[in-house]
Amino acid sequence: MAETATHPPEGELKSVTSRLDALEKRQQRCPDANALSVVVFSGDLDKLLAAFVIATGAAACGMRVSMFFTFWGTAALKKTGPQSRGKTLVERMFGWMLPGGFHKRKLSKMDMGGIGRLLMAREMKRKGTPDLPSLIEIARETDIDICVCEMSMSLMGIRKDELIDYPDMEFCGVASFVETASKAGTTLFI
Repeated sequence: MAETATHPPEGELKSVTSRLDALEKRQQRCPDANALSVVVFSGDLDKLLAAFVIATGAAACGMRVSMFFTFWGTAALKKTGPQSRGKTLVERMFGWMLPGGFHKRKLSKMDMGGIGRLLMAREMKRKGTPDLPSLIEIARETDIDICVCEMSMSLMGIRKDELIDYPDMEFCGVASFVETASKAGTTLFI
């Protein structure tokens, strides 16, 4: 004996469809557990190392990673070399006080006039730990997104041409970062 298919009443079908649509919309708003957003506020060497170790480790595990550099973190992305022309006195002063180059970054603790940095660099090399330029290269290779805070650049007089070369580096405001962070399952502040 053949069974006949029964269909739910039309009102019930609309209710189920409506609930399914609502669930799909809510799911779209949920953070992506496979995405990491890192706010890099500090320009201290040890904190920059931590930020890049976490970011590159997450990317190596298959996560989508975005890093937002703001305030002192923005200054840490400056390359060595002369300042851009056409800066105000205050902008030039920031440039002198925040020199470019990763080798000039200080440790947040136990820097001891640079001795701590030298000891840290020696131990990292001895133990095969990647230095900051190597970690940035790994970040490039693993497609980590870097976004630099435009307000911080403006306040500190940092020009785009003074920053390190990084593919597809973006320049954005806090609203863009908040949008990206709201979609990430994890956001870290370093």
